[in-house]
Amino acid sequence: MNSTTTANPALRFLSETSLVVQIAIGLVCGIAVALLAPDVARSTALLGDIFIAALKAVAPVLVFVLVAAAVAAHRHGTDTHIRPVLTLYLAGTFGAALVAVLASFAFPTTLVLDAPQVAATPPGGIVGVLKNLVLNVVSNPVKALMEANFIGILAWAIGLGAGLRHASPATRAMLADVAEAVSKIVRVVIRFAPLGIFGLVGATLTESGLGALLGYGRLLLVIVGSMLFVALVLNPLLVFWKTRRNPYPLVLTCLRESGMTAFFTRSSAANIPVNLELCRRLDLHEDTYAISIPLGATINMAGAAITIAVMSLAAAHTLGIVVDLPTALLLSVLSALGACGASGVAGGSLLLIPMACNLFGIPTDVAMQVVAIGFIIGVVQDSVETALNSSTDVLFTAAACRAASRG
Repeated sequence: MNSTTTANPALRFLSETSLVVQIAIGLVCGIAVALLAPDVARSTALLGDIFIAALKAVAPVLVFVLVAAAVAAHRHGTDTHIRPVLTLYLAGTFGAALVAVLASFAFPTTLVLDAPQVAATPPGGIVGVLKNLVLNVVSNPVKALMEANFIGILAWAIGLGAGLRHASPATRAMLADVAEAVSKIVRVVIRFAPLGIFGLVGATLTESGLGALLGYGRLLLVIVGSMLFVALVLNPLLVFWKTRRNPYPLVLTCLRESGMTAFFTRSSAANIPVNLELCRRLDLHEDTYAISIPLGATINMAGAAITIAVMSLAAAHTLGIVVDLPTALLLSVLSALGACGASGVAGGSLLLIPMACNLFGIPTDVAMQVVAIGFIIGVVQDSVETALNSSTDVLFTAAACRAASRG
Protein backbone atom coordinates (compact mmCIF):
# COMPACT_ATOMS: atom_id res chain seq x y z
CA MET A 1 0.00 0.00 0.00
CA ASN A 2 1.19 3.52 -0.78
CA SER A 3 2.80 5.16 2.28
CA THR A 4 0.84 8.40 1.74
CA THR A 5 -2.44 6.50 1.82
CA THR A 6 -1.34 4.67 4.99
CA ALA A 7 -0.39 7.88 6.73
CA ASN A 8 -3.51 9.80 5.76
CA PRO A 9 -6.72 8.40 7.36
CA ALA A 10 -8.94 10.36 4.97
CA LEU A 11 -7.27 8.88 1.89
CA ARG A 12 -7.35 5.43 3.45
CA PHE A 13 -11.08 5.80 4.15
CA LEU A 14 -11.75 6.87 0.55
CA SER A 15 -9.77 4.00 -0.88
CA GLU A 16 -11.22 1.30 1.38
CA THR A 17 -14.88 2.41 1.59
CA SER A 18 -17.32 1.67 -1.21
CA LEU A 19 -18.81 4.57 -3.14
CA VAL A 20 -22.33 3.60 -2.04
CA VAL A 21 -21.36 3.93 1.64
CA GLN A 22 -19.73 7.30 0.94
CA ILE A 23 -22.89 8.50 -0.83
CA ALA A 24 -25.00 7.36 2.13
CA ILE A 25 -22.74 9.37 4.45
CA GLY A 26 -23.11 12.40 2.18
CA LEU A 27 -26.90 11.94 2.29
CA VAL A 28 -27.00 11.84 6.10
CA CYS A 29 -24.69 14.84 6.39
CA GLY A 30 -26.83 16.80 3.92
CA ILE A 31 -29.98 16.13 5.94
CA ALA A 32 -28.22 17.06 9.20
CA VAL A 33 -26.90 20.36 7.80
CA ALA A 34 -30.32 21.24 6.34
CA LEU A 35 -32.00 20.69 9.71
CA LEU A 36 -29.33 22.23 11.96
CA ALA A 37 -27.85 25.00 9.81
CA PRO A 38 -30.16 26.00 6.93
CA ASP A 39 -28.00 28.99 5.93
CA VAL A 40 -24.97 26.75 5.55
CA ALA A 41 -27.06 24.20 3.63
CA ARG A 42 -28.05 26.84 1.06
CA SER A 43 -24.40 27.53 0.34
CA THR A 44 -23.76 23.81 -0.29
CA ALA A 45 -26.03 23.95 -3.34
CA LEU A 46 -22.96 24.87 -5.40
CA LEU A 47 -21.47 21.41 -4.76
CA GLY A 48 -24.59 19.74 -6.15
CA ASP A 49 -24.77 22.10 -9.12
CA ILE A 50 -21.13 21.43 -10.03
CA PHE A 51 -21.59 17.66 -9.75
CA ILE A 52 -24.70 17.57 -11.98
CA ALA A 53 -23.12 19.98 -14.46
CA ALA A 54 -20.04 17.75 -14.69
CA LEU A 55 -22.17 14.64 -15.29
CA LYS A 56 -24.26 16.39 -17.94
CA ALA A 57 -21.12 17.73 -19.62
CA VAL A 58 -19.33 14.41 -19.89
CA ALA A 59 -22.33 12.16 -20.62
CA PRO A 60 -22.95 13.19 -24.28
CA VAL A 61 -19.27 12.90 -25.22
CA LEU A 62 -18.95 9.56 -23.42
CA VAL A 63 -22.01 8.10 -25.13
CA PHE A 64 -20.87 9.29 -28.55
CA VAL A 65 -17.34 7.86 -28.40
CA LEU A 66 -18.34 4.70 -26.53
CA VAL A 67 -21.11 3.76 -28.96
CA ALA A 68 -19.00 4.66 -32.01
CA ALA A 69 -16.09 2.58 -30.68
CA ALA A 70 -18.34 -0.38 -29.85
CA VAL A 71 -19.99 -0.38 -33.28
CA ALA A 72 -16.66 0.08 -35.08
CA ALA A 73 -15.15 -2.85 -33.16
CA HIS A 74 -18.19 -5.08 -33.67
CA ARG A 75 -17.60 -8.11 -35.85
CA HIS A 76 -20.25 -9.71 -38.03
CA GLY A 77 -21.86 -12.66 -36.25
CA THR A 78 -21.36 -11.25 -32.74
CA ASP A 79 -24.70 -10.84 -30.95
CA THR A 80 -25.15 -7.52 -29.14
CA HIS A 81 -28.38 -8.68 -27.38
CA ILE A 82 -30.07 -5.33 -28.12
CA ARG A 83 -33.34 -6.90 -29.28
CA PRO A 84 -34.13 -8.64 -25.94
CA VAL A 85 -33.22 -5.44 -24.07
CA LEU A 86 -35.66 -3.45 -26.22
CA THR A 87 -38.35 -6.07 -25.57
CA LEU A 88 -37.85 -5.67 -21.82
CA TYR A 89 -37.87 -1.87 -22.13
CA LEU A 90 -41.20 -1.85 -23.96
CA ALA A 91 -42.80 -4.52 -21.76
CA GLY A 92 -41.67 -2.76 -18.59
CA THR A 93 -42.94 0.66 -19.68
CA PHE A 94 -46.36 -0.63 -20.78
CA GLY A 95 -46.65 -2.76 -17.63
CA ALA A 96 -45.87 0.28 -15.48
CA ALA A 97 -48.57 2.32 -17.22
CA LEU A 98 -51.07 -0.48 -16.61
CA VAL A 99 -50.09 -0.67 -12.93
CA ALA A 100 -50.61 3.10 -12.62
CA VAL A 101 -54.08 2.93 -14.19
CA LEU A 102 -55.14 0.07 -11.88
CA ALA A 103 -53.77 1.92 -8.83
CA SER A 104 -55.64 5.09 -9.84
CA PHE A 105 -58.91 3.15 -10.04
CA ALA A 106 -58.25 1.37 -6.74
CA PHE A 107 -57.30 4.62 -4.96
CA PRO A 108 -59.02 7.49 -6.83
CA THR A 109 -57.45 10.88 -6.16
CA THR A 110 -58.79 14.38 -6.63
CA LEU A 111 -56.89 17.66 -6.90
CA VAL A 112 -57.43 21.28 -5.89
CA LEU A 113 -56.95 22.97 -9.24
CA ASP A 114 -55.87 26.43 -8.21
CA ALA A 115 -52.17 26.01 -8.82
CA PRO A 116 -50.24 28.71 -10.70
CA GLN A 117 -50.13 28.47 -14.48
CA VAL A 118 -47.04 26.99 -16.11
CA ALA A 119 -45.45 28.95 -18.93
CA ALA A 120 -44.61 26.03 -21.22
CA THR A 121 -45.97 24.44 -24.34
CA PRO A 122 -46.85 20.73 -24.28
CA PRO A 123 -46.51 18.60 -27.42
CA GLY A 124 -49.60 18.35 -29.62
CA GLY A 125 -50.57 14.74 -28.97
CA ILE A 126 -48.77 11.47 -29.55
CA VAL A 127 -48.13 12.41 -33.19
CA GLY A 128 -46.23 15.46 -31.96
CA VAL A 129 -44.17 13.31 -29.59
CA LEU A 130 -43.25 10.84 -32.33
CA LYS A 131 -42.45 13.71 -34.71
CA ASN A 132 -40.06 15.17 -32.14
CA LEU A 133 -38.35 11.78 -31.81
CA VAL A 134 -37.82 11.54 -35.57
CA LEU A 135 -36.49 15.11 -35.74
CA ASN A 136 -34.10 14.32 -32.89
CA VAL A 137 -32.70 11.39 -34.89
CA VAL A 138 -31.71 13.64 -37.80
CA SER A 139 -30.46 16.52 -35.66
CA ASN A 140 -27.10 18.15 -36.40
CA PRO A 141 -24.45 16.12 -34.51
CA VAL A 142 -22.81 19.18 -32.93
CA LYS A 143 -26.21 20.49 -31.82
CA ALA A 144 -27.12 17.02 -30.49
CA LEU A 145 -23.96 16.98 -28.36
CA MET A 146 -24.54 20.53 -27.10
CA GLU A 147 -28.19 19.88 -26.18
CA ALA A 148 -27.64 16.31 -24.86
CA ASN A 149 -30.02 14.94 -27.49
CA PHE A 150 -29.18 11.27 -26.92
CA ILE A 151 -31.36 9.97 -29.74
CA GLY A 152 -29.41 12.14 -32.18
CA ILE A 153 -26.11 11.24 -30.51
CA LEU A 154 -26.93 7.53 -30.82
CA ALA A 155 -27.87 7.88 -34.48
CA TRP A 156 -24.65 9.67 -35.40
CA ALA A 157 -22.46 7.42 -33.24
CA ILE A 158 -23.94 4.27 -34.78
CA GLY A 159 -23.53 5.74 -38.29
CA LEU A 160 -19.92 6.78 -37.63
CA GLY A 161 -19.11 3.44 -36.01
CA ALA A 162 -20.61 1.52 -38.92
CA GLY A 163 -18.58 3.61 -41.36
CA LEU A 164 -15.37 2.91 -39.40
CA ARG A 165 -15.86 -0.86 -39.34
CA HIS A 166 -13.71 -1.09 -42.48
CA ALA A 167 -11.15 1.48 -41.30
CA SER A 168 -7.58 0.50 -40.55
CA PRO A 169 -6.90 -1.32 -37.26
CA ALA A 170 -4.92 1.71 -36.06
CA THR A 171 -7.93 4.01 -36.56
CA ARG A 172 -10.27 1.69 -34.68
CA ALA A 173 -7.68 1.27 -31.92
CA MET A 174 -7.39 5.05 -31.59
CA LEU A 175 -11.18 5.35 -31.26
CA ALA A 176 -11.15 2.67 -28.55
CA ASP A 177 -8.36 4.55 -26.73
CA VAL A 178 -10.38 7.79 -26.85
CA ALA A 179 -13.40 5.94 -25.43
CA GLU A 180 -11.25 4.58 -22.60
CA ALA A 181 -9.79 8.02 -21.87
CA VAL A 182 -13.25 9.61 -21.63
CA SER A 183 -14.37 6.70 -19.42
CA LYS A 184 -11.53 7.49 -17.01
CA ILE A 185 -12.69 11.11 -16.82
CA VAL A 186 -16.19 9.84 -16.00
CA ARG A 187 -14.87 7.64 -13.21
CA VAL A 188 -13.14 10.68 -11.68
CA VAL A 189 -16.40 12.68 -11.82
CA ILE A 190 -18.34 9.82 -10.19
CA ARG A 191 -15.87 9.71 -7.30
CA PHE A 192 -17.17 13.16 -6.32
CA ALA A 193 -20.76 11.87 -6.03
CA PRO A 194 -20.77 11.95 -2.18
CA LEU A 195 -19.99 15.69 -2.19
CA GLY A 196 -22.56 16.30 -4.93
CA ILE A 197 -25.26 14.39 -3.06
CA PHE A 198 -24.39 16.28 0.13
CA GLY A 199 -24.92 19.61 -1.62
CA LEU A 200 -28.09 18.53 -3.44
CA VAL A 201 -29.79 17.15 -0.33
CA GLY A 202 -28.90 20.09 1.87
CA ALA A 203 -30.09 22.68 -0.63
CA THR A 204 -33.26 20.81 -1.62
CA LEU A 205 -34.48 20.26 1.94
CA THR A 206 -33.71 23.85 2.87
CA GLU A 207 -35.43 25.45 -0.13
CA SER A 208 -38.40 23.12 -0.66
CA GLY A 209 -38.99 21.49 2.69
CA LEU A 210 -41.81 19.01 3.07
CA GLY A 211 -44.63 21.41 3.88
CA ALA A 212 -45.63 21.90 0.24
CA LEU A 213 -46.07 18.15 -0.14
CA LEU A 214 -48.51 17.54 2.72
CA GLY A 215 -51.55 18.70 0.73
CA TYR A 216 -50.79 16.17 -1.99
CA GLY A 217 -49.98 13.24 0.25
CA ARG A 218 -52.57 10.86 -1.24
CA LEU A 219 -51.51 11.68 -4.80
CA LEU A 220 -47.86 11.08 -3.90
CA LEU A 221 -48.72 7.77 -2.23
CA VAL A 222 -50.43 6.51 -5.41
CA ILE A 223 -47.53 7.63 -7.62
CA VAL A 224 -44.70 6.44 -5.38
CA GLY A 225 -46.58 3.27 -4.43
CA SER A 226 -47.02 2.38 -8.11
CA MET A 227 -43.33 3.01 -8.76
CA LEU A 228 -42.30 0.85 -5.80
CA PHE A 229 -44.60 -1.95 -7.01
CA VAL A 230 -42.99 -1.81 -10.45
CA ALA A 231 -39.46 -1.74 -8.98
CA LEU A 232 -39.99 -4.55 -6.48
CA VAL A 233 -42.63 -6.76 -8.14
CA LEU A 234 -43.11 -6.17 -11.87
CA ASN A 235 -39.45 -5.68 -12.81
CA PRO A 236 -38.29 -8.75 -10.83
CA LEU A 237 -40.96 -10.81 -12.58
CA LEU A 238 -39.69 -9.66 -15.98
CA VAL A 239 -36.09 -10.39 -14.99
CA PHE A 240 -37.04 -13.85 -13.70
CA TRP A 241 -38.93 -14.55 -16.93
CA LYS A 242 -35.77 -13.67 -18.85
CA THR A 243 -33.08 -15.26 -16.69
CA ARG A 244 -34.90 -17.99 -14.70
CA ARG A 245 -32.88 -16.96 -11.65
CA ASN A 246 -33.63 -15.19 -8.37
CA PRO A 247 -33.89 -11.59 -9.60
CA TYR A 248 -33.66 -9.74 -6.29
CA PRO A 249 -29.87 -9.62 -5.82
CA LEU A 250 -29.58 -7.91 -9.20
CA VAL A 251 -32.66 -5.72 -8.59
CA LEU A 252 -31.34 -4.47 -5.24
CA THR A 253 -27.86 -3.87 -6.64
CA CYS A 254 -29.27 -1.70 -9.44
CA LEU A 255 -31.53 0.23 -7.07
CA ARG A 256 -28.71 0.81 -4.60
CA GLU A 257 -25.91 1.76 -7.00
CA SER A 258 -27.84 3.38 -9.86
CA GLY A 259 -31.15 4.39 -8.28
CA MET A 260 -29.55 6.25 -5.38
CA THR A 261 -27.57 8.68 -7.54
CA ALA A 262 -30.46 9.04 -10.02
CA PHE A 263 -32.78 9.92 -7.12
CA PHE A 264 -30.73 13.02 -6.36
CA THR A 265 -29.58 14.04 -9.85
CA ARG A 266 -33.21 13.71 -11.08
CA SER A 267 -31.93 13.21 -14.63
CA SER A 268 -31.69 9.94 -16.55
CA ALA A 269 -29.26 11.64 -18.94
CA ALA A 270 -26.97 12.79 -16.13
CA ASN A 271 -27.00 9.28 -14.66
CA ILE A 272 -25.78 7.62 -17.88
CA PRO A 273 -22.09 7.67 -16.79
CA VAL A 274 -23.06 6.07 -13.46
CA ASN A 275 -24.96 3.30 -15.26
CA LEU A 276 -22.14 2.65 -17.73
CA GLU A 277 -19.71 2.32 -14.83
CA LEU A 278 -22.08 -0.08 -13.04
CA CYS A 279 -22.45 -2.20 -16.20
CA ARG A 280 -18.67 -2.39 -16.45
CA ARG A 281 -18.39 -3.59 -12.84
CA LEU A 282 -21.15 -6.15 -13.45
CA ASP A 283 -18.99 -7.47 -16.33
CA LEU A 284 -21.75 -7.09 -18.92
CA HIS A 285 -21.29 -7.20 -22.68
CA GLU A 286 -19.78 -3.80 -23.63
CA ASP A 287 -21.27 -3.85 -27.15
CA THR A 288 -24.68 -4.17 -25.48
CA TYR A 289 -24.55 -1.63 -22.67
CA ALA A 290 -22.74 0.99 -24.76
CA ILE A 291 -25.96 1.28 -26.78
CA SER A 292 -28.71 0.07 -24.42
CA ILE A 293 -27.90 2.47 -21.55
CA PRO A 294 -28.12 5.77 -23.51
CA LEU A 295 -31.08 4.36 -25.45
CA GLY A 296 -32.80 3.42 -22.19
CA ALA A 297 -32.33 6.97 -20.88
CA THR A 298 -34.63 8.05 -23.72
CA ILE A 299 -37.19 5.28 -24.23
CA ASN A 300 -37.20 3.17 -21.03
CA MET A 301 -39.47 5.40 -18.97
CA ALA A 302 -41.62 3.29 -16.65
CA GLY A 303 -41.65 6.05 -14.02
CA ALA A 304 -42.72 8.64 -16.57
CA ALA A 305 -45.57 6.39 -17.76
CA ILE A 306 -46.78 6.10 -14.15
CA THR A 307 -46.66 9.87 -13.62
CA ILE A 308 -48.57 10.60 -16.84
CA ALA A 309 -51.29 8.01 -16.13
CA VAL A 310 -51.84 8.85 -12.44
CA MET A 311 -51.86 12.63 -12.90
CA SER A 312 -54.22 12.57 -15.89
CA LEU A 313 -56.65 10.19 -14.13
CA ALA A 314 -56.51 12.40 -11.02
CA ALA A 315 -57.60 15.31 -13.21
CA ALA A 316 -60.42 13.19 -14.66
CA HIS A 317 -61.61 12.16 -11.18
CA THR A 318 -61.50 15.79 -10.03
CA LEU A 319 -63.74 16.89 -12.90
CA GLY A 320 -66.14 13.96 -12.43
CA ILE A 321 -65.27 12.35 -15.79
CA VAL A 322 -66.17 8.66 -15.90
CA VAL A 323 -63.39 6.59 -17.47
CA ASP A 324 -64.43 3.23 -18.93
CA LEU A 325 -62.20 0.17 -19.38
CA PRO A 326 -61.38 0.63 -23.10
CA THR A 327 -60.39 4.25 -22.46
CA ALA A 328 -58.26 3.16 -19.50
CA LEU A 329 -56.43 0.63 -21.69
CA LEU A 330 -55.93 3.28 -24.35
CA LEU A 331 -54.50 5.58 -21.68
CA SER A 332 -52.01 2.84 -20.74
CA VAL A 333 -50.82 2.60 -24.35
CA LEU A 334 -50.73 6.39 -24.75
CA SER A 335 -48.81 6.85 -21.48
CA ALA A 336 -46.26 4.21 -22.48
CA LEU A 337 -45.74 5.72 -25.94
CA GLY A 338 -45.66 9.25 -24.58
CA ALA A 339 -43.16 8.25 -21.88
CA CYS A 340 -40.78 7.05 -24.60
CA GLY A 341 -40.64 10.65 -25.78
CA ALA A 342 -40.18 12.15 -22.32
CA SER A 343 -37.07 14.25 -21.98
CA GLY A 344 -34.22 12.73 -19.95
CA VAL A 345 -34.05 15.79 -17.70
CA ALA A 346 -35.75 16.72 -14.45
CA GLY A 347 -39.51 17.12 -14.90
CA GLY A 348 -39.41 15.78 -18.45
CA SER A 349 -42.58 13.71 -18.10
CA LEU A 350 -44.81 16.48 -16.73
CA LEU A 351 -45.37 18.32 -20.01
CA LEU A 352 -46.80 15.11 -21.48
CA ILE A 353 -49.71 15.19 -19.01
CA PRO A 354 -51.82 17.56 -21.21
CA MET A 355 -51.48 15.05 -24.06
CA ALA A 356 -53.02 12.31 -21.89
CA CYS A 357 -55.64 14.71 -20.48
CA ASN A 358 -56.72 15.45 -24.02
CA LEU A 359 -57.94 11.85 -24.21
CA PHE A 360 -60.65 12.77 -21.68
CA GLY A 361 -61.45 16.13 -23.27
CA ILE A 362 -59.87 18.07 -20.41
CA PRO A 363 -59.08 21.68 -21.44
CA THR A 364 -55.42 22.64 -21.78
CA ASP A 365 -55.62 25.37 -19.13
CA VAL A 366 -56.83 22.82 -16.57
CA ALA A 367 -54.22 20.29 -17.69
CA MET A 368 -51.47 22.85 -17.23
CA GLN A 369 -52.62 23.41 -13.65
CA VAL A 370 -52.12 19.67 -13.14
CA VAL A 371 -48.62 20.11 -14.57
CA ALA A 372 -48.01 22.87 -12.01
CA ILE A 373 -49.04 20.50 -9.21
CA GLY A 374 -46.56 18.03 -10.68
CA PHE A 375 -43.78 20.57 -10.22
CA ILE A 376 -44.86 21.12 -6.60
CA ILE A 377 -44.60 17.42 -5.75
CA GLY A 378 -41.62 16.98 -8.08
CA VAL A 379 -39.13 17.08 -5.23
CA VAL A 380 -40.33 13.53 -4.43
CA GLN A 381 -42.18 12.39 -7.58
CA ASP A 382 -39.45 13.24 -10.07
CA SER A 383 -36.70 11.85 -7.84
CA VAL A 384 -38.40 8.47 -7.42
CA GLU A 385 -39.39 8.43 -11.10
CA THR A 386 -35.79 8.96 -12.23
CA ALA A 387 -34.47 6.37 -9.78
CA LEU A 388 -36.88 3.80 -11.24
CA ASN A 389 -36.18 4.74 -14.86
CA SER A 390 -32.41 4.81 -14.60
CA SER A 391 -31.92 1.73 -12.42
CA THR A 392 -34.18 -0.25 -14.76
CA ASP A 393 -31.87 0.55 -17.68
CA VAL A 394 -29.07 -1.40 -16.00
CA LEU A 395 -31.42 -4.07 -14.68
CA PHE A 396 -32.87 -5.00 -18.08
CA THR A 397 -29.48 -4.77 -19.80
CA ALA A 398 -28.00 -7.13 -17.22
CA ALA A 399 -30.96 -9.50 -17.51
CA ALA A 400 -30.59 -9.74 -21.29
CA CYS A 401 -26.82 -10.28 -21.10
CA ARG A 402 -27.11 -12.95 -18.40
CA ALA A 403 -29.92 -14.72 -20.22
CA ALA A 404 -27.77 -14.82 -23.35
CA SER A 405 -24.77 -16.21 -21.45
CA ARG A 406 -27.00 -18.82 -19.80
CA GLY A 407 -28.44 -19.85 -23.17
